[in-house]
Order: sequence, then C-alpha cells, then structure tokens
Amino acid sequence: MSPRKSDSRERMILSAAALLREYGASATSVDQVLAHSGAPRGSVYHHFPGGRAQLIDEAVALAGDFISGLIDAAMQADDPVEAVDAFFLLWRDRLVESGFRAGCPIVAVAVETNDDAPQLARSAAAAFARWQEALAALFLRHGLTEERSRRLGAFIIAAVEGAVIMCRAEQRTAPIEAAAAEIHDLLVHALRDRPGAEPGPRP
Repeated sequence: MSPRKSDSRERMILSAAALLREYGASATSVDQVLAHSGAPRGSVYHHFPGGRAQLIDEAVALAGDFISGLIDAAMQADDPVEAVDAFFLLWRDRLVESGFRAGCPIVAVAVETNDDAPQLARSAAAAFARWQEALAALFLRHGLTEERSRRLGAFIIAAVEGAVIMCRAEQRTAPIEAAAAEIHDLLVHALRDRPGAEPGPRP
C-alpha cells in the first residue's frame, strides 16, 4: 500500500530531523529532505508555506519533543543519580548505534548563525530550557534547593551536548563516559549533603 498523501508532511519533518543530526542545519536542504523522505516536490510549499525555515523549525520542535521524552523516561527512576546515569547511557548508545554519525539536531541548529531565520535559535533555546527544567524538577523533588537544581540541570545538559560533540570528533565513547562518571559523583555528593539528608559514609 502506498503512503497516504497526508503522510508526506510527517515524513519530511522526520527526514529533516534525521538529516540535522548527521549533517547540520546549513547542509540540510529541501532537496535532501525530499530525497530522504520520498515526498513529492509539490508538497514542500503546500505543507510548509514558510519554506525551508519552517520545515527546519518544525524538525527542531519534533527533536526537542523526542529528547524530552527520553529525559522523562529516564526520570522515572526512583534514584535521581540512576536517572541521570540512564540519560547519559541513552546518548552513548545512540552514538554507538549510528557509528558516531548522529549528534543532537538541536545543537546543529544552535551553533549556526541563521540570520535569515532567527526563530530557529529561539526554538533551540526553548528545547534546551525544557530539558533543563525537567532535570531541575527532578532534583527539586529530591530535596535540593531551587537554585542548585537549576544549575545542575543546565550543567548536565551542557555536559551531555559537549560530550556528544567530542565523541563524534574522536569517534569513541570516552568523552561521554568521563562526563557521566564525573556527574555521577557530583550528584552523589550533592544529594548526600542536601539540607535534611541523613548523614552517610564519606569517601
């Protein structure tokens, strides 16, 4: 059975997100998206009257939602340290499975100037903010102060994204494994020393 015409819009957004992960924003053209998705050329301006900028923006939103889902899944762990460990492991596995080709589509958009489409930077910033807020809410639930929770949320997202970039450059998992180990120890100490926490053994 051939795909329904209404499927072409979703296929194009999914393809744009996949291409962003591997090639970055400037290299993700409408022609590449059409070739990757198999959507008819006439569907571009039918579904995306704003052209390439609208298509990329919607791909960023989709990717942001997807990664938010990964964070939410990891956050189901009762132990916040285990939750963050799981989040790093998800990214490590995605890198290995893609042969270190697939990075974060949000970073792909954020690192480029995009003067002709400033909404892309705003969409990337909104995605990063959502991820940080999800992590901050987790730490807040486990007794850390609001300020510390927000700082840790921002730091973890920065560490993950930086480690993913380094892993792709080095073609190995050592950077994300190192970041995960350091943040694991940081969280263990932060939660042990939080106000009201029961004293535990010190290293």
